[in-house]
Amino acid sequence: MKTVTRTRIEILADAPLVPRIISALRQAEVHGHTVLPALSGAGRSGSWSEERVTAAESKRLVIAIASPEHASALVDAIGPLLESHGMLLTLADVQVVRGERF
Repeated sequence: MKTVTRTRIEILADAPLVPRIISALRQAEVHGHTVLPALSGAGRSGSWSEERVTAAESKRLVIAIASPEHASALVDAIGPLLESHGMLLTLADVQVVRGERF
């Protein structure tokens, strides 16, 4: 089966930011995504976990696959939010089957 190179996008962000991220995905013409809960982790600021009473600071992982052009448009759209909102954005080349879907 033939594969095509696409870009896997992963964005770790506070839960209240997910609607903004989804809006940016749509504007960049990235049509599919998955949102997963992130239960715990650690970074430069130390450890964190999903044990808060209000869940206002709970984390989500948004995953999408797109063409390199659409991934680049997304980076341009949410780039300014990365530092101000403490989000993590990673991109990786992946091989997909049925590349026309992305």
